[in-house]
Amino acid sequence: MNVRLPALTAIVAIATIACGKTGPPLPPLLRVPAAPSNVAADRRDATVDLRLTVPSANTDNSHPANIERVDVYAITAPATVTDEQILKRGTKIASLDVKAPADPDKAADADEPIEDADPAIGTGLDQGVDAHVSEELTAEALKAVDLSKDARRGRSVTTDDHRPLTGPPAGGPTRVYAMVGVTRDGKRGPFSRRLVVPLIPPPLPPPAAPTFTYDEKAVTVTWPPVQVAAPPSDTALPSRILGAAPIDIRYNVYDVSPPGQAGPAGQAGRAGQAGETGDVGKKLTAAAIAETKFVDPRMAWGENRCYAVRAVEIVGGLTIESAAAMSECQTLADTFPPAPPANLKSVASEGVINLIWDENGENDLAGYLVFRGTGGELARITASAIQEPHFEDTVTPGVRYVYAVKAVDKAGNISAFSNRQEETAR
Repeated sequence: MNVRLPALTAIVAIATIACGKTGPPLPPLLRVPAAPSNVAADRRDATVDLRLTVPSANTDNSHPANIERVDVYAITAPATVTDEQILKRGTKIASLDVKAPADPDKAADADEPIEDADPAIGTGLDQGVDAHVSEELTAEALKAVDLSKDARRGRSVTTDDHRPLTGPPAGGPTRVYAMVGVTRDGKRGPFSRRLVVPLIPPPLPPPAAPTFTYDEKAVTVTWPPVQVAAPPSDTALPSRILGAAPIDIRYNVYDVSPPGQAGPAGQAGRAGQAGETGDVGKKLTAAAIAETKFVDPRMAWGENRCYAVRAVEIVGGLTIESAAAMSECQTLADTFPPAPPANLKSVASEGVINLIWDENGENDLAGYLVFRGTGGELARITASAIQEPHFEDTVTPGVRYVYAVKAVDKAGNISAFSNRQEETAR
């Protein structure tokens, strides 16, 4: 026993010395932006429109994000393409400049207010806003990238964060999109979810040209339904392909009015903040509709209004639209008179006849015109429109007069006569 004690003491001493050692200082925490979120894609004929939300925090949940731009990549390849292959073999189709903090190390933790952090500055997009990017599917974009030489390189895309957001039909060519935030010194954060777009011809023809009519309350756009030809049959009875679901044809409606005439949204380029009007116009349908009619409640007299309609089909979970069918453009002109004033009444007194009627409710009402006569014809006795729904007329006692009133709006449209009222002053 006495022989083993020194050895045990030595071991304990060595362990104590090891625990007291201090290693080299840890490198400073490198903050990189979180992945762009809310990514989505729509295909319109030969154009792919992408949507995303710009990161506003880092991967450690500190904020604002250490980000200078969002890069958008595309590659014509299978949906299982890796991050490395996207960067090496793909094409950067857009970069969105983003406002960045002057000192990214002065970020606020997730539980701290943004006022404690260095603010994001610059001329780019605000952090946290929705943005969009569009790509034309040119012949070059449709060429598949050969990944056979590096099929075994890089990490396979198997995690939940990198699974395709949409899936194309099996066996068809696809265009894969991914977005990534980049810091000022070129460090990339994690990639967004993949968007996989089928590269098949639009499955539906465009509708026939839409037409539209309007009144003082709304514009109504209508168009003929798209007809999908049935497969030929050699039998007298109609045939049906087993397992084939009927095509659910829907439509999206766009305002394609000239710049400055498309309502509150302005023009946008190929990349920019979402909600702006791009080359395809401002989409008016929140979701594709089955009805071949759309009512647009936005009324603004004097606007030059143009509409486009696209047929919609869902392929592999992705919305694919046909080419656009364009309407003729019309300037919205107010040619609609107000309603005739109602419930005209008269009260006679000595040398005076007082008229009163119900007030009109039109928003653009300019006033009322009063007419008087002693026979069949009535003449206007107010030089201009009066604002209030009543009028006092000084007349010759003992003469029977006939009265009626018309309403007039700010565009100069005049209503029909109100009911007639006969009265004699004392």
